[in-house]
Amino acid sequence: MEKETARIEAFSDAVFAIAVTLLVLELHVPEYRYGSKPAMLINELKIQWPGYLAFLISFFSIFIMWVNHHKLFKQIYKRNTGIMFANGLILFLVSLVSYPSALLARFYETPSQQIAVSIYTGMFVLINLAHILLWYLASKDRSLLRPGLGEKAIAAIRNDYRYGLPTYLAAFALSFYYPATALLICILLWIFWALSSKKIDFEHQL
Repeated sequence: MEKETARIEAFSDAVFAIAVTLLVLELHVPEYRYGSKPAMLINELKIQWPGYLAFLISFFSIFIMWVNHHKLFKQIYKRNTGIMFANGLILFLVSLVSYPSALLARFYETPSQQIAVSIYTGMFVLINLAHILLWYLASKDRSLLRPGLGEKAIAAIRNDYRYGLPTYLAAFALSFYYPATALLICILLWIFWALSSKKIDFEHQL
């Protein structure tokens, strides 16, 4: 079966690359008058630690999404209108990640911390729903998938996203009361997906 998704994947890779690049714009070099002395520069760099945290977790979240997006499209061989629009929704949301990241960087150590974390975790609830939609549209028509892809592998991919949804919802709910715990849950879920994504390659013939 000829693979028809090359242009979708190339366009998606470009959007992921731009989304990652936008994150670095929130890392600011201190003005000279605040960093003219070593102690002052160190102090200014310390003050910006929420920006480093936001960049770090957002970069690796987008990177893990890109890895899983790549592995997902190794299983999708043909395209239809639904797949193209569902993928477009994912890319739309990924391109927005820099905004809640900027909110997190600027407001994490302020009284508005809870709102910033709630917006951040809420964004990933929407991204997870978009991935569920994409895989649902692809897997309901098996002629769109890689020849020989087994039921076990199809279910494994579906379940990974289904497990992610309640976890993200829990993080979003907790963000209203325990913002730091909500962020930690998101980070642990990304680690889980980074470790579990390799299973797709091993199980695709089962």
